[in-house]
Amino acid sequence: MSVILDLTRIVQAAAEAESPSAQVSVIVDSIQHYMNLDVCSLYLADEHGDMALLASRGLDQAAVGHVRIPAGKGLVGLVAQSRHPINIADAARHPAFYGVRETQEEQYSSFFGVPIVRSGVVIGVLVAQSREARELSDDESAVLVTLGSQLALVVATESIWQDINKSSARTLSGIKGAPGVGIGQVRLCDDVDLYSATDGPCDDIDATLAEWHDLVNAVLADVKREQAGLGDLLSQDVATVFDAYYLMLSDPSLVNGVAQLIQDGHHLPGALKRVIHHHADVFLAMEDPYLRARHEDIRHLGNKLYSTWRGLHNDDESELPTTRTILVGAQVSVSDIARVPTEFLAGIVCFQGSNLSHTAVLANALGVPAVMGVGEIRGLYNRDLLVVDGNAARVIVRPHASVLQEYQRFLKAEEQLKSELQQLRDLPAITQDGTTIRLYANSGLLADISPGLQAGAEGLGLYRTEIPFMVSDTFPSEDEQLAVYRQILQAYGDKPVYMRVLDIGGDKPLPYFPIREENPALGWRGIRFCLDNSSLFMSQIRAMLRAAEGRDNLRIMLPMVGSTSELVEFHKRLKDALLQLTDEGVNVQCPPVGIMVEVPSAISQLRSWREQLDFISIGSNDLSQYLLALDRNNPRVAASYDHVHPAVLHEIARVIEIATDTQLPVSVCGEMSSDPIAVVLLVGMGMRTLSMSAAQLPKIKWLLRRISLQSARAIVAEALQLNDAKQIRKLVADRLYVLGAGEILW
Repeated sequence: MSVILDLTRIVQAAAEAESPSAQVSVIVDSIQHYMNLDVCSLYLADEHGDMALLASRGLDQAAVGHVRIPAGKGLVGLVAQSRHPINIADAARHPAFYGVRETQEEQYSSFFGVPIVRSGVVIGVLVAQSREARELSDDESAVLVTLGSQLALVVATESIWQDINKSSARTLSGIKGAPGVGIGQVRLCDDVDLYSATDGPCDDIDATLAEWHDLVNAVLADVKREQAGLGDLLSQDVATVFDAYYLMLSDPSLVNGVAQLIQDGHHLPGALKRVIHHHADVFLAMEDPYLRARHEDIRHLGNKLYSTWRGLHNDDESELPTTRTILVGAQVSVSDIARVPTEFLAGIVCFQGSNLSHTAVLANALGVPAVMGVGEIRGLYNRDLLVVDGNAARVIVRPHASVLQEYQRFLKAEEQLKSELQQLRDLPAITQDGTTIRLYANSGLLADISPGLQAGAEGLGLYRTEIPFMVSDTFPSEDEQLAVYRQILQAYGDKPVYMRVLDIGGDKPLPYFPIREENPALGWRGIRFCLDNSSLFMSQIRAMLRAAEGRDNLRIMLPMVGSTSELVEFHKRLKDALLQLTDEGVNVQCPPVGIMVEVPSAISQLRSWREQLDFISIGSNDLSQYLLALDRNNPRVAASYDHVHPAVLHEIARVIEIATDTQLPVSVCGEMSSDPIAVVLLVGMGMRTLSMSAAQLPKIKWLLRRISLQSARAIVAEALQLNDAKQIRKLVADRLYVLGAGEILW
């Protein structure tokens, strides 16, 4: 064999290739052919240092683009670390050997690897293998080293990674939108963006005004069709998504705002863009996570109006999915979801968005796993296979067969679990050793009362009364509030309903009552706002008391209490309201009053407040944020937020101890009550009442009926000795698997 001639042929053939990826294939194929080798492969380092199999002639082609060797592992990793060629006759006997079953390389004995170096950094490894147990000759080694240098110029390009991303499995992390696991084919949502529209002059103002009003009516009709298409699957939570669209499309500030700009000479897209941009920015500037997320809904509506104007989204039935489908897009809209038959909707992935967006709300209500905020996924195409793991906020692009098989096993087990959950609706949450845990539901989006009752909730542990204020154009009257509160109390019959007084202020400003503060989380909010707006507060208290006339299931809960004076002032207001209504002939009684333990300073004062309180409820979300000084909705620090952080657990244990000593009923509401790991810890610490979203209640009941109080206490004893949230989560997860309840973590 003429080494020089072969080298010349290979380099010449590579130079004639059309693209870098084609050059790689030519070099690998040519090396295998001209050097009479059984295998030639190229591994390329990813951003983590793992070696991805980019190309191979001889190994199983199904492994190309899917296999990754962990950084530093195996002979490939040894070549990369040593920055030196390795020539071995019997690779399997080498201490560093790392077999990869998917490549079927066990049939090859020899191994020759040469590092591919660019600017002093190892960016890949070129590997030659043969069935015969032999070392390569000096001439053969020289050729491969030379070609390794040639490859260094080719593979250090972005287009190579674009090609490998088209075919390789990738795992992406995001934000939990809705729990569950889904497997299906990608359906990319249209990326029509109103913000990309350019402004321009209006040629015919009268015709454009008519076109605008026709457009609003057309989109209103479209929204109604979408709502009807989802039919009985709509809970009240989801109905409010469509209610929001109705309200916005009927809002004079939007409709008239666009019309005015058209009259001022702007063409329709430009006018619409300006108005939507303004409305979205108002919400985007708000500190409260729920309200800030509403800017996404306004943008969705703007995009829907714009796309309808452009004549898009006219899908016919032949274009509807007929297989398990995962919707993927920058911001998957309600319209996108409504277009997919529910039996085929397997998951939702959004490049942007949060767990508070209406997309996440709808996904939760439909029981569709969703992951938000994963960032743009490049190299993704329609009909690509995708796994959406809403439990771990993970998306796997083109999963390998072994990974896919594992998730399919999870899905089968989850279906079995769902079947068991349906049978638990009317059964109590009793541990294996006979301890009863009361499970309440949380609510607040308008009159959202049915999901909790359908899930078997024993009461309403948190009703957020600020929602009726947020959807109104002005402060709702006492009678308007009365109608809503009465509906809630009546629906729950003799079951307790914990109504939280207005939790609005600096971090939850009302559209008609803007508040500007430099640090709203520590500003004019909760009970502070209520006490400073005595007339408004008195109307709410009176409405609650009137709604409870003839009933005894009302509980009044005060948010953000941090001082004794706030409690004293509230009781004065409550006494005045009782006297006023009695004088007016209303048969009222004083309801139990409690606080939400959210401000850390409240914990040390609980004993001294005992005579003024009938119960306490730990608001785990705010308490965790204040204790950790972390905003869980801030992507820069959200990864460090965890409500099972040792500091949070120890403070909650202290609250439970105080409550036990003073015989003060205590509960927990917030995300902790829906987190199986946290629930085990809470129960082990002595918590006997949990309040959570209705959707999570059946799973938590299933968990509680699978464990014993004794085991939960033992787990807590171990967990409180640890000083890291990740260690605590692993400990509890391991114990749950031993107890036979590990599937709840899927």
